[in-house]
Amino acid sequence: MKAAVLTDLKTIDIQDIDLPAINDDEVLIQIRAVGLCGSDVHYYEHGKIGNFIVDKPLVLGHEASGDIVQVGNNVTGLKEGQRVSIEPGATCGTCRYCKEGRYNLCPHVEFLATPPYDGAFCEFISMRADLVFPIPDTMSYETAALIEPFSVGVHAIHRGRLQKGETVIIMGMGPIGLVTAAAAKMNGAKTVIGVDLEESRLEVAKDMGTDYTINLRQEDLQEKVKEYTSGAGVDLAIETAGNAKAVQGAIAVARAGGRVVIVGMSPQDEVPMSTSAIIDKELDVMGVFRYHHTYAPAIEMLSKTDIQIEKMITNYFPLSQTADAIEQSIQDKANTLKIIIQPDQ
Repeated sequence: MKAAVLTDLKTIDIQDIDLPAINDDEVLIQIRAVGLCGSDVHYYEHGKIGNFIVDKPLVLGHEASGDIVQVGNNVTGLKEGQRVSIEPGATCGTCRYCKEGRYNLCPHVEFLATPPYDGAFCEFISMRADLVFPIPDTMSYETAALIEPFSVGVHAIHRGRLQKGETVIIMGMGPIGLVTAAAAKMNGAKTVIGVDLEESRLEVAKDMGTDYTINLRQEDLQEKVKEYTSGAGVDLAIETAGNAKAVQGAIAVARAGGRVVIVGMSPQDEVPMSTSAIIDKELDVMGVFRYHHTYAPAIEMLSKTDIQIEKMITNYFPLSQTADAIEQSIQDKANTLKIIIQPDQ
């Protein structure tokens, strides 16, 4: 089969590699759509993320969907021809975190496109059956691929204990911010406020469930939040930008007794924040790492909503142009949100 292989910094080669074999508890999937994630771009540019270092050729891509073409001997509940979305992290199931239900914290996870495990920028992939979720006929492969980033948004609002009728602000309208806004609206938020520096992203945010947008190049964050919340502040502030000022802004606009959820990974390990504001307002501040138990409810949510998360897709590329897709995301950040790789095109 064909695969887009990262062989060196900023070097993607289209190679012929062996078709993966499947174990008895696995299925073989023909990949139809894969979202390009910021982590893919980071491995391409820098060869590592934290302690995860690319030290041998690596297939990137972990936001994937496709068709089941072969089923392992012990697999039940799945069959050939089913259209599916793929949860990319195979956890051990036996560690403390897996047993507690927080399997996203499993130290033994084998996550697609995270060294040393290959990802889905290829034509076929083998996956453990419990990580494969059938999608309805009405759902596109592209939406099914976006269930992975959408799951981050779903997990963020769960961590933030969103209640129906509350006001939520999302700091950063990149792909994760956009799907988090959509998840908040689908789960009962009365008012969703989207914040960014780029007007083009704020325009897309209006299709993702935001009721108000704030352009930080032109407007004052705290003044606009006071206007939109009648001076009360927001119940839940979610930071998705990976930016120190966004973290600080989230803390500043959260109401007394409110919650702050930090999703974005800042380039610096340590971000200054107002501990006095956290204490004085008795804020709950939480981190988010990936997600758990989100795929089935996410598929149901996206099957019933009028919000079309595909509207955040700005570009489509065939597998043969994977390198061009990554360069597009690097060179034209202002106009590029989510890129989809289509191996079958």
